[in-house]
Amino acid sequence: MNSSPTSMLTIAWFCLIGIFLIFYVITDGFDLGVGILSLFTKKEEHRDSIFASIAHVWDANETWLVALGGALFGAFPGAYAMLLQSLYVPIMVLIASLILRGAAIEFRHAAHRKRGWDLIFGIGSLLAALTQGVILGKVITGLAPGIASEGFTVVAAVGVTAGYALLGATYLVKKVSGQLEQIARRYTVISMLLTAASAILLSAGTMLFSPIVQARWAQPGVFHVLVALATIAILSFVYIAYALRVGSVRGPFRASVLIFIVSFAGLAISLFPSLIPGHLTVTAAASENPTLVFMLLGIGTVLPIMIGYNLYQYHVFRGKVVAHH
Repeated sequence: MNSSPTSMLTIAWFCLIGIFLIFYVITDGFDLGVGILSLFTKKEEHRDSIFASIAHVWDANETWLVALGGALFGAFPGAYAMLLQSLYVPIMVLIASLILRGAAIEFRHAAHRKRGWDLIFGIGSLLAALTQGVILGKVITGLAPGIASEGFTVVAAVGVTAGYALLGATYLVKKVSGQLEQIARRYTVISMLLTAASAILLSAGTMLFSPIVQARWAQPGVFHVLVALATIAILSFVYIAYALRVGSVRGPFRASVLIFIVSFAGLAISLFPSLIPGHLTVTAAASENPTLVFMLLGIGTVLPIMIGYNLYQYHVFRGKVVAHH
């Protein structure tokens, strides 16, 4: 392996971008998930509990997306420029959706008729999940045109949405009680099946439609690591089913988080050293060494604070929520 300073810096920033992304996907993923599930929640008091479950954490969750965008712009400007140019529409829809969600959360509590804001919140959550799936599908296929690529992107959009719904449902299992908790358990089963089916289709599609991934999987040791990660994901799905059966409160959410972590690790291993398959590698897209070093010093200060703050707020607001009607 090349151990030059340039190589080490680019690999370090590839890993840091991955850390930002996985923190965003998990933290904002569950509150996007509860937003999606709110569309299927009929009782207003249940929706009150759904909003109460994320009221103190949703805005901090989205800071990871801001950090991700800034880090990508500074560390890999070539990839940032190509993604914005090629994915302008879904990125703008994503930003608009997040704005709609924020407005709905802030204005809902003062509204006499909450249903309109509830719909805006749910639709914004759904659009945000779908557009993130579209971006993922486009990146994996290397921004390639064609029916096969578009079909893969559609499956990716459905898969990300189902995965977020799984995170949201399991989060509600540990945060709400009574009838809504039982409903959340049913949502967990449905979203788990959709997520598993999408994961299988996406894995097969990635192998079939991406020559770069095929070559990467053929490298010594890579396939064995991916098999180990896939095994962990399968066992996590099994554990979710078991935890639901025995009435566990925290177990389903923890297993869902583990599924996302191992899935993302498998994707990162499959794509490395590509950032955009067929277009840019981490070395070709990276900034100059002084820029990477300067940013590394800054992020070394900020990242522990961000992680510590997130952990602290989840600790403070732990336990079941009580909605005031």
